Amino acid sequence: MNEKKQTGFTLIELMIVVAIVGILAAVAYPAYTDSIRKGRRAQARTALMELMQQQERFITQRNCYIAFTTASTGVATATANTECGFTSSTSVSVFKTFSGDSGAASAAYTLKASACGTQSLRDCIALEATLKKPADDPQVEHLTLTSSGAKGCTGTAKTSNPQLCWP
Repeated sequence: MNEKKQTGFTLIELMIVVAIVGILAAVAYPAYTDSIRKGRRAQARTALMELMQQQERFITQRNCYIAFTTASTGVATATANTECGFTSSTSVSVFKTFSGDSGAASAAYTLKASACGTQSLRDCIALEATLKKPADDPQVEHLTLTSSGAKGCTGTAKTSNPQLCWP
């Protein structure tokens, strides 16, 4: 009598492995998405700081800040301002108007520059980074930076954990 031993995995062993993989995935995925959000926020903060440096350089040359809006395509359009002599056709290509390495591969934020409240563009500029899809990061939907150094944000982090906005 020749008996062959069967080799392989039992159903119990296979189910244990599947359960362990499921637990690891349940822990890893939220950590991964949180890491992606943190990276995008950091990218937006960096873009705002770079844009503020460019605006400060512009004001030393032209004695006025320039306001613009950025379309979802990443193309910036100057806001007409007769006080400073700008029209909507004024080129804003001297500014980095996106977050990330390139406009096409820009992260989740679009950038915008406008006057601070009722002040003129000769006195103050407010920069904004706005999420393209607010559902991507409800904690920090909107980052702001003014030429006076004021930093802010909107989203649930504004009240729950302001360090998520500007650490």
